Amino acid sequence: MSQIIILSLPKAAMAEICPHIQPDTIVLDTSTSDPATSRKMAGLGKDNGFSFVDGPVSGGPAAANAGTMTMTMLLGGAVDAINTLRPVLAVLNAKTVVVGGSGAGHAAKIVNNMLCAANLVLVAEALRLGEAAGVAPKDLLQGINAGSGRSGVSEVNFPKWVLNGAFNSGFTMGLMRKDVGLALDLAKSSGVDLHGFANIAAIWRDGSGHIADSADFNEIVNYDGKGVKDV
Repeated sequence: MSQIIILSLPKAAMAEICPHIQPDTIVLDTSTSDPATSRKMAGLGKDNGFSFVDGPVSGGPAAANAGTMTMTMLLGGAVDAINTLRPVLAVLNAKTVVVGGSGAGHAAKIVNNMLCAANLVLVAEALRLGEAAGVAPKDLLQGINAGSGRSGVSEVNFPKWVLNGAFNSGFTMGLMRKDVGLALDLAKSSGVDLHGFANIAAIWRDGSGHIADSADFNEIVNYDGKGVKDV
């Protein structure tokens, strides 16, 4: 029977654990990591008799604290290892999506968080524009969420953590800044031009420096190009 190690780490540098992993072990990495590290670990696993599966989770700390009700895991790795993990995955998540081989799970999570980072900035700007035109943010959100402009950010983040001033999602500015950096690094290594995302990435990494890394990541909505301004 395979042993299972579940990782949830703040950074991708994990190769040093390889000598300590026993054969027939499956390593499930739930961190938001870079695909190159995942592929390296999978290769080392193949050489040393263990399996490495990247399975970053989506839903944030609030979903994790709520159990399996809303957590989603994006899986990349060998099919047989993933199938062996199925009973464990059923306990950890409400939904699992296999997106490809080693590194694919982490690539998909980086892209997902890139869109979340962009949508937070864009929805905040949309609400400021609507308010200037005489539409209350709450009312405008109802319209957006009934139309094609809706997103997880407009449907969840703004009603739950922004408009009420709670800003207590449990996910920090520092973590999202790291993920924005991972998206830029992935684009560079893949030869993909993210010119549309570049300005938003600059807001997260440079323009919003007055918002502490320890602050809730939803507080990016208070950045208006000049400083901070409540939505």
